[in-house]
Amino acid sequence: MKKLIALLLLMAMAQVQAADELHLYNWNNYIADETVQRFEASCKCKLVQDYYSDNEEMLAKLAAGATGYDLIVPTGNAVEALIKSQALRPLDKAQLPNFKNIKPDYLNAFFDPGNRYSVPYAYTVTLIGYNVEKMRELNLPTDTWAVIFEPKYLQKVKGRVTVLDSQRELLAAALKYLGYSVNDTDEKHWQQARDLILRAKPYWAAFNASSYIKELTVGNIWLAHGYSSDMFQAQQDAQRAQRAFTIGYTTPKEGAVLALDSMVLHKSGRRPDLAHQFINFMLDGKNAAELTNLIGSGNPNGAARRYINPAITANTSVFPDAEHLKRLEMLRDLDRNQRRVLARIWTEIKLR
Repeated sequence: MKKLIALLLLMAMAQVQAADELHLYNWNNYIADETVQRFEASCKCKLVQDYYSDNEEMLAKLAAGATGYDLIVPTGNAVEALIKSQALRPLDKAQLPNFKNIKPDYLNAFFDPGNRYSVPYAYTVTLIGYNVEKMRELNLPTDTWAVIFEPKYLQKVKGRVTVLDSQRELLAAALKYLGYSVNDTDEKHWQQARDLILRAKPYWAAFNASSYIKELTVGNIWLAHGYSSDMFQAQQDAQRAQRAFTIGYTTPKEGAVLALDSMVLHKSGRRPDLAHQFINFMLDGKNAAELTNLIGSGNPNGAARRYINPAITANTSVFPDAEHLKRLEMLRDLDRNQRRVLARIWTEIKLR
């Protein structure tokens, strides 16, 4: 009998422990460990994270039947897709008193008018990161997508370049270089972008959406197509390690993608109460500022500004000014046929 009672107690304790877990499906390197620890202390719960490195990867996993995520942090076009598929739980804004801290400019976006399902978390710009000394030594430009796509430049850095393993992001960079919108859906323009990518591909070391921060930091890679927050971290890591080189990053003059990432509640999540607690916690000005100070992400939270390192707010690759914003676009969702065409093009790019 005593053994049975002990077993039942253990089972009950395990259930309580599971019930007090918040499951977050998030981007790689998109929340500071310090922030996680303080949230866990405040909610007396455990934050369990799973990671993805591309929106398409996340959407494919959910479409394949993955469940149990309380919160996800997708980019606008992926939020749009999740709303269309009725995969999200509406927000209860009565549980989000800090929602008022979001700047009006980042509310009522095209993908969720009225913010019924989404709360802005952070934003990044997809740009070029590079080894400053190597680019200077090789006399290569760092303000244009040409350095990623043109053989006359790439031959000087062959095997030292990575591009994002993301069909939408890589195609967007190619489209911008060709003078088109990142949301251009003309199949002829997509084919031009494919040809541009295939011409450059032999010079690239890899398609990489996760470890390129480390590769830049240790000097294995000299040039990378990636996210501003990742480039910020690579720069900081290289400085802390006292490398003999520095990491720089710039927004190409042709334009780039601005990705507004938002917190959304997935219908399969078991703890919407903890999810709302997390959202409200992250909307606090100090907590939101910590995200920028430690990760280098752009910040849509007005209450965070006074807590952010002034050197970061002055960086136009992290906080674009009006002139830079003119050259940035948010990706929009594609319809089923467009997704099929793009998947075919992407397969061809990866296999050739």
